[in-house]
Amino acid sequence: MGLGENFQTTLDAARQAAPWAWSAIYEELASAVTGYLRANGVPDPDDVTAEVFLRVVQDLGKFEGDEPHFRSWVFVIAHHRMVDDRRRRIRHPQATLRLEMLEGRAHGNVEREAMDHLTTGTVQAIINRCAADQREVLLLRVIAGLTLAETAEVVGKSLGAVKALQRRGIAAIAREFSTEGVPF
Repeated sequence: MGLGENFQTTLDAARQAAPWAWSAIYEELASAVTGYLRANGVPDPDDVTAEVFLRVVQDLGKFEGDEPHFRSWVFVIAHHRMVDDRRRRIRHPQATLRLEMLEGRAHGNVEREAMDHLTTGTVQAIINRCAADQREVLLLRVIAGLTLAETAEVVGKSLGAVKALQRRGIAAIAREFSTEGVPF
């Protein structure tokens, strides 16, 4: 997280419900959380991101630690919300229809949205070649920007296991590229 020297002040202000503090926290982490969820195939990552930040608001009083621990804590919440979302969709499957599909047009900056989808699609295709646990580690490391220790905390594995999963995931991607070339 990039709040640096202002982290503790921002955190204290957020605990006192200061709108500027919540804006700073959200602006710093929301895009990384949404990217992590999107790369993990969550059908509505924006909705789950909102659930993540609702939980952050509810539980902020229980948080203790520095800025890296805070970032890791937010991604633990994101991981749990992602798992909950998957379970809910399995128990209650339904066809989803997005507003954009009904209107047949894009919203906002079309060029940026196209680049986001291209980048996300490319990353998703590459990462999908890995085993699920390798993919989880790589997404947390690359998209969320977590350290090895923070990633280990999120996935509930030892630091050595996370290092091994990362190494194997990168090796699997490298093998794909060397045998097939980049298919994009």
